[in-house]
Amino acid sequence: MNDKDIKFQELGATGLRRSGGFVLEEFLPQLQGTRARQAYREMADNDPVIGGILLAFSEVMGRLDWHIEKPEEATPEEIIAYDFIAGAFEDTEDSWDVTLSEILSMLTYGWSWMEVVYKIRGGQDNHSSKYHSKYADGRIGWKKFSVRSQDSYLRWDFSDNGNVRGLVQQDITTGMHYIPMAKSLLFRTSEFKNNPEGISMLRRAYTSWYYKKRIQEIEAIGIERDLAGYPVVYAPQEWFSPEADAGTIQSLQAIQSLVTNIKRNQSEGAVLPYVTDENGNKVLTLELLSSGGSRNFDTGAIIDRYNKMIATSMLADFVLLGQGNVGSFALGSQKLESWQMIIESIARSIAEVFNKHAIEKLLRLNGIKCENPPRLVFGSVARADLSVLAPYLSALADSGILTMSDPDLETWARQQADIPPLSEV
Repeated sequence: MNDKDIKFQELGATGLRRSGGFVLEEFLPQLQGTRARQAYREMADNDPVIGGILLAFSEVMGRLDWHIEKPEEATPEEIIAYDFIAGAFEDTEDSWDVTLSEILSMLTYGWSWMEVVYKIRGGQDNHSSKYHSKYADGRIGWKKFSVRSQDSYLRWDFSDNGNVRGLVQQDITTGMHYIPMAKSLLFRTSEFKNNPEGISMLRRAYTSWYYKKRIQEIEAIGIERDLAGYPVVYAPQEWFSPEADAGTIQSLQAIQSLVTNIKRNQSEGAVLPYVTDENGNKVLTLELLSSGGSRNFDTGAIIDRYNKMIATSMLADFVLLGQGNVGSFALGSQKLESWQMIIESIARSIAEVFNKHAIEKLLRLNGIKCENPPRLVFGSVARADLSVLAPYLSALADSGILTMSDPDLETWARQQADIPPLSEV
């Protein structure tokens, strides 16, 4: 191979650790394969802090102004492309809000796979799911973007250079399916090493969540034992003899099971055999040892610390403001700005995948060519602080800047305070 050929060859690799269609990047065994998906789902569904943060992400992302944008100074070809894509975007079975909520499962698992299902636009009178559409122009449109859940994933199909060619899915109802990348959208929180599984947003919170969960379990058991007392049974000494007969051993095992499982609830109580010695004294008794309920550790403070570490790992510790001495409002405002930057970054990555692999592909399928295709965009993540913006607008108006002489500035200034544009006033 000469130097000229080398220039056009990919000689190296990303270094992604993979084998047999499985990614081997994770070093914790409990966060590998199926165990990882089970752990992340438990974290998202059972932990109130993590669940609240994920809900905040979902709600804020859903409230962004998602829409198809026409290129500036669009040519006639670009206007045709825009009208077609804008119509196709509104002509799917599920709304964009539903699709977006499924895409955002990537926050929990690190990735989300959406299969693009197409249709022939055959008009509203055609009731076949393959042809039903608002339009009857015979063009190819989007029927839906259907999620392929992470828990149905079986393995990846990699090419020799490490690119993903498809997903092998094992559905418990319909069986095995192969979905090629050519008709799919892969959304990821991270594209490092071109890893199709990304990195779960919960990954860095796992250790804190794990220990917090254990402490909560120990705390609950401790409270139960404090309220119920510590059960102790005094049994005859000969019951513990290695030479005891089978009946005695069975009785001892029954008593041990009773002590282990005793609880105070609506069906509390214990039944013991009445065993006495030769003098008539009971030799089998049950007692509850009480405690003062004191603790060497403040478990509440420890759990709060882990909650803060969990929220910090997701740059969302502002959600804990007002719960104890967590921070000032000014500090919370700064943290909120950092979180909004994360929101904007995730939204941008979603839009980029959709623009490159959904919009451009649909235009090619319909033979529509244009230099600047329409794009999926989203509105501003952060809302203006009106306590700061109001004096600013006042200064603009007093200085005479806020006039029709600068329509772009006029439009921007009105948008900052959600003031209708001049055309609607």
